[in-house]
Amino acid sequence: MQIPIIFENNDILVLNKPAGISVHCDGKSSEQTVVDFLIAQYPALKDVGEPLVIEHKGEQITISKPGIVHRLDKDTSGVLIIAKNQPTFLFLKEQFMNRNVQKIYHAVVYGWPKEDKGSIDEPIGRAKTDIRKWTAGKGARGVLREAHTSYEVLARYSEDDREYTGSGSTEADTCAYVEVSPKTGRTHQIRVHMKYINHPLVCDSLYAPDKPNHLGFTRLALHAKSLTIALPNGEEQTFEAPFPKDFEHAREILAL
Repeated sequence: MQIPIIFENNDILVLNKPAGISVHCDGKSSEQTVVDFLIAQYPALKDVGEPLVIEHKGEQITISKPGIVHRLDKDTSGVLIIAKNQPTFLFLKEQFMNRNVQKIYHAVVYGWPKEDKGSIDEPIGRAKTDIRKWTAGKGARGVLREAHTSYEVLARYSEDDREYTGSGSTEADTCAYVEVSPKTGRTHQIRVHMKYINHPLVCDSLYAPDKPNHLGFTRLALHAKSLTIALPNGEEQTFEAPFPKDFEHAREILAL
């Protein structure tokens, strides 16, 4: 497995994670993950970070997460930062916990949001109908966790070249290209919040099944574009992941 490296020094490794690769295993699948790449290329990382302990079929399974302080969904591409030693791991982890990290994603959503900019402040909990899913609003159950997401519409598109006249749309033949900034880091947060406002992500098989593809996407239309974070040397730095081919194709169609 080859994963592009955006930046590396003695403390951190910044990857451009391709879509279709999980960050770490789930205790059930034998598919290769980012962790497999890390252990193969950086064996010393095996002692960095905190393992995840889960229960599966009545047994406790320990999942290795060497140097991993945050994660991206399997079908999300983009910036992933890895700590190369334990002091750096703890330093970065604290920033994520305290919400001092700025994350910017690009996404394509179904429909046309009415406003060019918006924010979503809605707690997220487990969905009632599917253990894999999370939800916001009345359908959430269990412990509800605070979640904040802001977005900006960069372009709107329709299959029949309709012009935007200021009215929102949830029609299946329309979509919008948006920049999204999650302040919190809940599981599936962007996917859940955009669905909450009736604009789920294009090609999201979990939260928007049976909807048409748009702009050539065949996977979840979500890319972690940039991450701004303080490093152990005291400097704040922004790391950016180049757009993969499917996003480049969409941006070309939209003239972005």
